[in-house]
Amino acid sequence: MKTSLSSFLRAAGVALALCAGVAAHAADLLDEVKQRGSLRIALEGTYPPFNYRDEQGKLTGFDVEIAQAIAGKLGVKPEFTTTEWSGILAGLQAGKYDVIVNQVAATDKRRETFDFSAPYVVSAAQLIVRANETRPMATKADLKGKKIGVGQGSNYAELARGIEGAEVKVYPGAPEYLQDLATGRIDAAINDSLLIPYLAQKTKLPVKAGAPLGAVESNAIPFRKGSPKFKQAIDKALDELKADGSFAKISIKWFARDVSKPPVAP
Repeated sequence: MKTSLSSFLRAAGVALALCAGVAAHAADLLDEVKQRGSLRIALEGTYPPFNYRDEQGKLTGFDVEIAQAIAGKLGVKPEFTTTEWSGILAGLQAGKYDVIVNQVAATDKRRETFDFSAPYVVSAAQLIVRANETRPMATKADLKGKKIGVGQGSNYAELARGIEGAEVKVYPGAPEYLQDLATGRIDAAINDSLLIPYLAQKTKLPVKAGAPLGAVESNAIPFRKGSPKFKQAIDKALDELKADGSFAKISIKWFARDVSKPPVAP
C-alpha cells in the first residue's frame, strides 16, 4: 500500500509539473512583460542611424527611440540587448529577449516562426557604391561579375544571391562591408535606402547612394507566436505614437521625413 501511494504521489507531482509548464508556456507575452516591468529589446547597436553607440557609448538612433517610446506606452522600462544580426532571430526564438526593433522585414518565411507588429517603417533596398564610382551599376545586369557585400542573414543577402553572375560576400554587419567597399575589396553593397543619407552626412567613408534595387518593403517588430494580447498592445502603442505626433517627430529627427509612409517620388 505504501509503495502504491508513493507511486501515486510521484505521478501526481509529475502531472502537476507538466501542467504548470504548459500553463507558463501558454501565458501571453504581455503578462510576462507587465509582471517583469521591462520590455527586453534586441538590436544590433552597430547600425546607424537606426541603432548605434554614440561617442559616450550610449545606445541611440531611430530604433532605440522608437523602442523606448513603445515601452513607455506599455508602462514598462526598455531593456536593451545588442547582438550581431547573424544571430538576432535565433536569439528571439530561444527567448533571450521579447522583441527585435532593428528593421526586420516581415517576410512570409519569418512569419512561419514569429508573429509581427503592424509595419512601422516602409523602405527599399539600395546599392551603395564608392564615391568615385564611374562604372554603370544601375541594373542587375550591370552587377554581373561584381563583388557585392551584404549582412549575414539579411534580406539583402537573398536579393544579392539572385543577381546572376555576381559574387556575394557576406559580413557580420554594415561596418565591415562598408569598410571593404571604401577600400575597394568589393564593388558595391546593398542595404536599406534610409541608411544612405546618414552615411553621406555623418561618416567620412567615401561612399554614396547607388541605384534602387528590389521592391518596397515593410519592416515590423517580431516576437514569439501565440501572444495576441501582446500584439494588440504593441500595435496600439504604435498607433498612439503616430496619432500624438511622437513617431513623426522621431522619424524626422533621423531621416527628415515620416518613414512610416512611402517616400514621395521626386
